[in-house]
Amino acid sequence: MIPVSEPLLSGRESEYVAACLKTGWISSSGTFIEQFEQQWSRFCGRKYGISVCNGTVALQAAVAALGLAEGDEVIMPTFTIISCASAILYCGGTPVLVDVDPRTWTMDVARVEDKITSRTKAIMVVHIYGHPTDMDPIVALAERHGLTIIEDAAEAHGAEYLSGRKSAASAWRRCGSFGLASCFSFYANKLITTGEGGMVLTDDAALAERLRSLRNLYFQPARRFAHEELGFNFRFTNMQAAIGVAQLERVDQIVEKKRWIGREYTKRLEGIPVLQLPVEESWARSVYWMYGVVLSEKTGMDAAGFAKALADRGIETRPFFLGMHEQPVFKRRGLFHGEKYPVAERLAQQGLYLPSGLALTEEQLTTVVHAVRELAKR
Repeated sequence: MIPVSEPLLSGRESEYVAACLKTGWISSSGTFIEQFEQQWSRFCGRKYGISVCNGTVALQAAVAALGLAEGDEVIMPTFTIISCASAILYCGGTPVLVDVDPRTWTMDVARVEDKITSRTKAIMVVHIYGHPTDMDPIVALAERHGLTIIEDAAEAHGAEYLSGRKSAASAWRRCGSFGLASCFSFYANKLITTGEGGMVLTDDAALAERLRSLRNLYFQPARRFAHEELGFNFRFTNMQAAIGVAQLERVDQIVEKKRWIGREYTKRLEGIPVLQLPVEESWARSVYWMYGVVLSEKTGMDAAGFAKALADRGIETRPFFLGMHEQPVFKRRGLFHGEKYPVAERLAQQGLYLPSGLALTEEQLTTVVHAVRELAKR
């Protein structure tokens, strides 16, 4: 079976983890943690990095740091992983959904302003499958309405966005450099992996200090076991950070391998009428975290049927996200009653992503392309 994603641990990961074991720095303190936080924040164009145990809690910590009151609203795309909505709910907020753009599958920025109310406190932007959201309109909207931006860049390590492209001051910025806080995952299928792990980035020194306290049970320097607030145990380990530091030593090669996979799939699959392939807008440099395709209904197959046919040929895939408004757990809670988001609904029904991991070989990619083309012609 060709796996949908397999990490590539071909650098100094073993050496650095062995150093942790040799010195005994295996828990949530150690030089690798500081090094990883500093290097990743600098790579993304941020001042501060606060490592946590996974990407889901990175979102939760970022939302918690906002100090939402019950009922405060955060606008977000419906087409994303459930972690985004659950972070808002855990912190007492209310997720407010918008549909996504049918080309990029990221938040439809033209629909955001209609969802702003007197209770809106923030906009959560999610870069989907390695392609950036169109940030300029979101930033302008947030400034106009006094809203905070939280950026979920978990799937966009190294992706870039052409900011200010309508002015003479346009410049490429990496995803993760926008808004008050940006969140990353370092799960095994991400471009930079630590197995599990995550990070919140910010340029705000006070927010960074608050996030460090929140991740560590809100211990205080003056009196460690006296707690002014309820925090979390979201700590990250030195051994995980050691893997991350080793990965960052070859981050440019990692990004280029991902972009190569995306370009090769597009070159070899374009021209098939029943397949919608990922786009790369002129203002974006995608990293193709996962290479997704959307199957036309004209084939008589949905994504589940297509996935089974590929699995029968030894190719593992994953379905696209199910929109938040269609999640059974949220329906049982009475959330998003009667809401319809047709683009997200079609993507969930007809979309899947192909093997896209860093360990994917050209021979495996060729096998996948052959199978997809064969099935798409039926």
